[in-house]
Amino acid sequence: MSEQSRMAMIDRRRFVAQVMADVPDALVVTGLGSPSYDVFAAGDRAGNFYLWGAMGGAAAMGLGLALAQPQKSVLVVTGDGEQLMGIGALGTIGAKQPKNLTIVVLDNGHYGETGMQQSHSSLGTDMVAVSKGFGIADSFAVWKETDYSQVVERVKARQGTSLAQVHIRADEPPRALPSRDGVYIKNRFRAGLGFQPF
Repeated sequence: MSEQSRMAMIDRRRFVAQVMADVPDALVVTGLGSPSYDVFAAGDRAGNFYLWGAMGGAAAMGLGLALAQPQKSVLVVTGDGEQLMGIGALGTIGAKQPKNLTIVVLDNGHYGETGMQQSHSSLGTDMVAVSKGFGIADSFAVWKETDYSQVVERVKARQGTSLAQVHIRADEPPRALPSRDGVYIKNRFRAGLGFQPF
């Protein structure tokens, strides 16, 4: 683990709650595990789409949603392990460049759902450099909790694709579990956008 990772002091649950409170109209896609728990703990709403078992799929789903709903802000909240699993999606996102997509990677340098094994981000992979390499120029690291406003500004502005690597403590707050009923989540999300369930 890098010295910077050891120094990460951001409380994941508080950081996510601060972001969510300031972007109440954003459409939110969460990666499996802790990001879903964090977003749910911040307040359940129809505009939250929780992914339970689609490891690596959050950013790709966020891209599709951003392209389909260009007048709405789309926020992806995922973890380092989940984003590393779907790293190729950043290439497509970099090629498409939706102006309304912000990706937050909560990075504790570990696979929290499978036993806290180290992920590549704590073994030398620089997620900001990788993201920039895929063409997402507005990629940046967040080391201080008070800098949550950098994420909020981008979500609200809808002026380009952004990726924030948020360095969080490697702890596990109590789990707050959203519904595991995928059909319910899908239909509620669609209804919130004015579409009929199917």
